[in-house]
Amino acid sequence: MDERNSDDAQKGKREAPPLGQAIRHRRKTLGKTLVEVATEADLTTGFISQVERGISSPSLSSLRSIAAALHTSIEQLLSVPEQYSEFIARDKRQTFFLGVERRFYEKLGPGFAGSLFHPSIIHRPAGHESEHMHDKGEAFFYLMSGQVEYHLDGAVYVMNPGDCIHHDTSKPHYSRVLGDQEAVELWVTTSPMRNPPKNS
Repeated sequence: MDERNSDDAQKGKREAPPLGQAIRHRRKTLGKTLVEVATEADLTTGFISQVERGISSPSLSSLRSIAAALHTSIEQLLSVPEQYSEFIARDKRQTFFLGVERRFYEKLGPGFAGSLFHPSIIHRPAGHESEHMHDKGEAFFYLMSGQVEYHLDGAVYVMNPGDCIHHDTSKPHYSRVLGDQEAVELWVTTSPMRNPPKNS
């Protein structure tokens, strides 16, 4: 009741500036082309261009890859303070929005610099379909509420509250929120692993 109103109020005051503008500004500051960023992030040039223009919204995994290619962090791109804490109280979580559909993220970490796991709670609106992805890494997803259709390497799983999935992210995957309620999802992922850039 009051707790929910408090959560809604917190969501309303944590909006970030347009992500695409921040990415374009950072890319141009570094003197990098769309092709260079796309190659280093292992994404397509067209997708990076759409993100910069606000046409497409990256997943958290893709955004980490873009940030790494731009030698920065998600927090800096979203103007969210970077904080490390081994203990995070419920009302002290860092939060931010992504995309025009207003996906809402609650950070549950990292507890320390250099951590390999990225835990978060994601609130996705009804009907939202995620980016189609595959990269080197690992993901664990526990559905807290709502219903989700999860596509993994040709298999389709209809997930209900309490269901979970744990897989190698090199397998093609994406998901869609079913029904007319938002999905609340607990995710623990690793940073996408990239091959080190070749020296010319």
